Amino acid sequence: MLEKRYLSRFVLFAIIIAVLLSLILWRYISLMLMPGADPAAVTARTPHIERGPILDRNGRILALQTQLDTVTAWMPNVKDPDRTAELLLSVLDADDEYVRNKFRSAKGFFFIKHTISKSESDAVRSLMENGSISGISLIPEPKRIYPQGESAAHLVGYAGKDNQGLLGIEYSYDKVLSPEKNEQGALVQFGNQVFLTIDIHLQFLLEQVAQTAFKTHNPDNITIIAADGTSGDVLAYVSVPGFNPNSFNESSPSARLNIPAVYAYEPGSVFKIFSVAAFMELAGIEPNSLFYCNGTYDHVDPAINCLGVHGWVTPADIIRESCNAGAAFASESIEAADFYRFLTSYGFGIRTGAPVPGETNGILNGLSDWTERTKPTIAFGQEISVSALQVVQAATVFTSGGELLELHLVDKIVSPDGEVITDNIRTPVRRVLSSSTAQAMLLMMETATETGGTAARAKIDGIRMSAKTGTAQVPDPKTRGYSNDNFVASTLAIFPTEQPRIILYVVIHHPRGTQKFGGRIAAPLVKEAGEEIIRFLGIPKEGDIILTHSGRITLPALRPIRVGEKMLDLQGLSKRQLFPLITEERLNVYISGTGWVVRQTPEPGTVLQEGQDIHLYLE
Repeated sequence: MLEKRYLSRFVLFAIIIAVLLSLILWRYISLMLMPGADPAAVTARTPHIERGPILDRNGRILALQTQLDTVTAWMPNVKDPDRTAELLLSVLDADDEYVRNKFRSAKGFFFIKHTISKSESDAVRSLMENGSISGISLIPEPKRIYPQGESAAHLVGYAGKDNQGLLGIEYSYDKVLSPEKNEQGALVQFGNQVFLTIDIHLQFLLEQVAQTAFKTHNPDNITIIAADGTSGDVLAYVSVPGFNPNSFNESSPSARLNIPAVYAYEPGSVFKIFSVAAFMELAGIEPNSLFYCNGTYDHVDPAINCLGVHGWVTPADIIRESCNAGAAFASESIEAADFYRFLTSYGFGIRTGAPVPGETNGILNGLSDWTERTKPTIAFGQEISVSALQVVQAATVFTSGGELLELHLVDKIVSPDGEVITDNIRTPVRRVLSSSTAQAMLLMMETATETGGTAARAKIDGIRMSAKTGTAQVPDPKTRGYSNDNFVASTLAIFPTEQPRIILYVVIHHPRGTQKFGGRIAAPLVKEAGEEIIRFLGIPKEGDIILTHSGRITLPALRPIRVGEKMLDLQGLSKRQLFPLITEERLNVYISGTGWVVRQTPEPGTVLQEGQDIHLYLE
């Protein structure tokens, strides 16, 4: 009997608690949806969580959280549903049919439009204040905005309505950018700031180059990556076509695809620089080794065709003339296992670790799957698939004296109070080549930019450039052979040759214009993009006059103004600079405004008399 009494009391207590919670919730909703209610007052006790910004290497904002109004309706308080819908549609860019149907069918609360513009907020608020509509509320809602629009969108990514990262850095650094709620009990909490390695101004310049080329060649995609080969920092990350993260839902899935990181393709003849360097490092060949190209490599069945009959070729000729047969013959100088080890040492078949979702490993079959054709075929860039990021990272072995460098897309992470949490510095991964082999390859690549070389169209006057072009056939899954229509045209450039600093890689996927070859369409793009980089970074070219300055300017000290002496020219001086000059009690000085002197009387050079008035006007 006693147990039943306690049980009854427990049930009664639980019912009371449930009723109280329901009343509290109802009161909250009523306040939030009350016409003219101030949502900020209702939510004042709710911690405000602000996602940290994404910035470029110089602090220019790429992604930022703001707060925009969302329009809602509470139907019990709406007096004239049809007229309310009509008035709202006159000031909102909203779905006409959705809004009208909601006002006719809804019985309680519903959203009319999320995160409206400032002008839309002002218009709705005006309707509310003058009594034209009732039952309508404006509720502040966080919104992620991207001031640069499409620029660097594939790298920056996108955050959804709930402020959660969905693509790019927004996704990979979601927990870094968005702090946990109620951390340390703070009322307002901010996420960390993520600084990228790219320079948004250089990014924009190279995007313009890519967009112009896209119209000319009509490809599926154009990728341009520019990196600092001395540090591993990516300075520009271009993929065209792109998308605008401010209107994410309006873009197609293909436009949002992060091609430089997630798409694996056969690199073609660009790959010869990696294979020939490996053959040299393994002492299989020497700079003066000779191989005879009669147009085919017939040591396998079927034979491998070359683009021409090159006769006797050295390793430099293989690079300069892009000789497939020469590369295949050179591959005979080493064992398959040693070649495979070098390929993985370059980073092929392995993710670079770039902080972007979905990065591909590329395709590098294990040794057990190699056939007699694999080694000579990989030597000139087929039967292996890579990403653009992998190629750029592998190229750091030539800019850093043989060391493979870690590729950086994030420069640093900074806390809300300015403390540097993570600072990415130059990070060697492993030594791949000797410095002498790396230097020898740069010189071989330089010959390709000279007259008659396949990369001659990439050459920039006044600067030594090392480059290699590539034109890869694309596998056709229907025929299980190579497509006759689809190609990947590319060019990799490193400059200046004598002090390698910049790695520039251009890839044109499936061009549909009149030209297909990398030397014809990708090499000129390298030249155009390279010229922008040289101008932007101030890389000196031969014949440039270089002026140096310490950056410090010493101005002569101004003497005080005295009776009987000439009036000084005071234009441009601040009020603080003026006070030490005006110590003469026999002159009447009047100063108007703040800032710097823009006008004065008497004019400079006037001989000053005792009791003379001096008027100085500052702005």
